Amino acid sequence: VQLQASGGGLVQVGGSLRLSCTASGTFTSYTMAWFRQAPGMEREFVAAIRSSGGSTYYKDSVKGRFTVSRDNARNTMYLQMNSLKPDDTGIYFCAAGRPALSAIRLTTVYYYWGQGTLVTVSS
Repeated sequence: VQLQASGGGLVQVGGSLRLSCTASGTFTSYTMAWFRQAPGMEREFVAAIRSSGGSTYYKDSVKGRFTVSRDNARNTMYLQMNSLKPDDTGIYFCAAGRPALSAIRLTTVYYYWGQGTLVTVSS
């Protein structure tokens, strides 16, 4: 599976962006996730969605502002980001795997990664 993330850019505080992650190859059987990495920081979990789209999971600080979704017919996952804050700045990566619920926030359980797309929130 190859993943391609897109949709990043420069946005002001309070603004919105929608990221996309398009997959080639088998997509529907994987849990998909978004992670982000700020300069000098470790990569951190942002959101995940199960293969059917029925279950979603979020980092506490983005709950109520971010929404993860997927369109299996288009092999694409999305991350709608609203009310953006400077702390949301970073490179956003999409990933695919089959993690247990207890491990869904860990980078090590995902098999495939996209190249990342940069999100910059300016104040």
